[in-house]
Amino acid sequence: MKKLGFILLAVLSVATFSCLDDDGYSLNDQWIGFGMYVNESGTMLIKMDDGDVLRPVAWNPGLDYGDDFDDGSRLLVNFTILDEVQNSDGSVNQYLVKVNEAREILLKGILRLTEENADSIGNDPLIVEDFWMTDSLLNFKIKYWGYNQVHFLNLVEETGEPQPEDPVKLQLRHNANNDSESLSYTAFVSFSLNQLRVSGKDSISVEVSSIDYEGVTHTLEKVFNYSDLPLNGPAEQE
Repeated sequence: MKKLGFILLAVLSVATFSCLDDDGYSLNDQWIGFGMYVNESGTMLIKMDDGDVLRPVAWNPGLDYGDDFDDGSRLLVNFTILDEVQNSDGSVNQYLVKVNEAREILLKGILRLTEENADSIGNDPLIVEDFWMTDSLLNFKIKYWGYNQVHFLNLVEETGEPQPEDPVKLQLRHNANNDSESLSYTAFVSFSLNQLRVSGKDSISVEVSSIDYEGVTHTLEKVFNYSDLPLNGPAEQE
């Protein structure tokens, strides 16, 4: 099982990491990672980004997965491994776990820019602290300043129309809703790139621009390779 070293300020409580040994799993060990919550014939699973599958058999008081999360929710989860489930060939990629804490991560599709939504999308600054691809998802760790208003994040196609060229140019947009810049916040957001698939191709490059608090434009590039991915990816949230 891979231990993911994400720094989760103001997102999850501090996790304690230690190495596994031949005696099994310790209740003092905690892991943190991203995954998708799925309900398979009544069985609640969390399919992690690294390919492992978690089967929650215990969780801290107040966590009730039947009520808290929908099928297809994107999660950032803190968990303790209780046992492992061996496959017929002796390999292991499923674990029985206690969920210590879990937070739902915003999951959206790409928004096409129109005259009607141009103002609501906003063009407020933000800081991209990290970004990575997970199958069909482009993930961001974002820092921004605010106080008590709801902020909106969107990944926007610059032209407002599907782009046949490669790379596809996108903008990471932020609407702070006129919030005061009093406190620093960290947020994680994932965007599905499935609508960018081009018939006859198995990959496409994306170029994402964003504006920071100094007015500087930053450009990030990733390759979306969907040659081995299913057509139907994660369901986006509104």
